Amino acid sequence: MKILGEDIPPGCSTQLYMDIAKLPTRTHVEIPVIINRARKEGPFMLLLAGLHGDEINGVEIIRRMIRAGYHKPISGAIVCIPIMNIFGFINQSRMVPDGRDLNRVFPGSPQGSLASRIAWTLLHGVIEHVDYALDFHTGGASRSNFPQVRCVLDDEDSTELGHVFSPPFILASKYLDKSLRKTAKSIDKSVLLYEGGESLRLDEYAINEGVNGALRVLHHLGMRKDSPPVESMPVVLKKSSWVRAKYSGMFRATAQNGTYVEKGSMLGVITDPYGEFEKKVTASYPGYIICINYHPLVSQGEALFHIGY
Repeated sequence: MKILGEDIPPGCSTQLYMDIAKLPTRTHVEIPVIINRARKEGPFMLLLAGLHGDEINGVEIIRRMIRAGYHKPISGAIVCIPIMNIFGFINQSRMVPDGRDLNRVFPGSPQGSLASRIAWTLLHGVIEHVDYALDFHTGGASRSNFPQVRCVLDDEDSTELGHVFSPPFILASKYLDKSLRKTAKSIDKSVLLYEGGESLRLDEYAINEGVNGALRVLHHLGMRKDSPPVESMPVVLKKSSWVRAKYSGMFRATAQNGTYVEKGSMLGVITDPYGEFEKKVTASYPGYIICINYHPLVSQGEALFHIGY
């Protein structure tokens, strides 16, 4: 096994550093990569978070797994990268300093932009050498994703892992161009994408779901002896759509994330600051709420509720 060009022999536990760039002060920026390989042969798994620097729930999921020793397999190897976009993490930003989305530049290039160079290093230094990856994300600014994994339902490997992970929801999600998931699939690597909570906010429920799901996957692959029980089978959502604001104003959600709603159900209220109008936001079709935009100020056309069905 090689990671970042270093041989990782059976029974080895080590920490490497991905040296990707320098700050304008000439200070090196190094990304810690924590590796534990069992003596017994088995799958190689990557636990990855922080591709978007402001999505910290995934960072906490992997931190808890490391703290509890769950990153030490009985077979195979586990590679942990709690913070991939360390620039964005420090700056509390989704992007890297060049303004690019790190998850939209794969496969990257060693001579490209900063984001492209980071993506290229991750792909060739780590992804090429593992069999599976769990990629942890959250919703964007003010948007809270109810715990879910996203799969191409025709992809039997990722869909099977999604059911093993057993979150509340499995959402059909196509591969996005230049994303890590699509690029990894092109080289026959299986990446399961988990979404839970919102950016810059720790969500205990989403974190626990992420940890428990990861432990179930590791158990399924023979890398752990036990796993948390499955309380209920995930609901598979084959399609989804957003309910958008018909008016600009102050927004208040009244429906609960993760719940089932009927067509016409009241989801929230949009008002103006001067007491002249109060408009209901209603569901356009029946389904499960899988994301809510909690920002109190909205513009006409803004996405408010993501409903899967």
